[in-house]
Amino acid sequence: MMMRAAVVWAGAAMLSACAPATRHEQKDAPVIVSLNPCTDAILAEIAPGHLAAISHYSHDPAGSSMPPDLAARFPAVSGNAEEVAARRPDIVVAAMFLPPATEQALQRMGIRVVKTGSIANVDDAIAQVRDLASLAGEAEAGERLVQRIESSLNIQDNVDPVPALVWQSGGLVPGEGVLISDLLTHAGFTNWSAGRGLGQGAILPLEQVLADPPPLIIAAGKGGEEDRKLRHRALNALHDTRRADFDPRLLYCGGPTIPLAMARLAEIRAEVAP
Repeated sequence: MMMRAAVVWAGAAMLSACAPATRHEQKDAPVIVSLNPCTDAILAEIAPGHLAAISHYSHDPAGSSMPPDLAARFPAVSGNAEEVAARRPDIVVAAMFLPPATEQALQRMGIRVVKTGSIANVDDAIAQVRDLASLAGEAEAGERLVQRIESSLNIQDNVDPVPALVWQSGGLVPGEGVLISDLLTHAGFTNWSAGRGLGQGAILPLEQVLADPPPLIIAAGKGGEEDRKLRHRALNALHDTRRADFDPRLLYCGGPTIPLAMARLAEIRAEVAP
């Protein structure tokens, strides 16, 4: 799994390798600072010449939604208003939970703040790409990314969906109305945990998995002690349950993360196909 992940992250980095990493090469372009790791990755692909800085999360390989080599090409900021203002942006793109005091401080300095909501499905992800592309004045680049997303969707019309438990560190599971659930559907799966009435962020105990085993467990662990139940030796007794690994960095973000997630899900679907 780690080798496959390295290959897909490297491929993503190559797609942006020829794009400028500094705004100084494009006159009259809006200067943007991104404070969200998901929008970091989108803007780094569609508008690298506009991007003055990205969030510090994207410089952490464990929390980044973009390849480390690509993230390293952009300065990172913590989200402090003064630190952001030092990058002299025209626009700051942030998540909905941006602290009100930070938002107000940026606005007082004449900096436009644009907040992006959560991504529940592929349609939301495509809309987000187009909104950011419009914001940056890079509609054509946005449409190229949209085409990559759409072409990656593996619509499985001729196979029976396989119920799949996406089991994350600490036993977390996804509910309905989240991106990974929609991606599972496109890849020929159903969301097993949602089918059992579990909502987003619910904790699924090992004992429940052993008592009511799914046909497939997709383990999306970050490593460490929190993953103990995902690797527990008791799972070896579930002879009719297949298991596969999934990079947790591909769970939440849209944009260029979707083709990577779909490629991995397609691999898993091929492995478990009847």
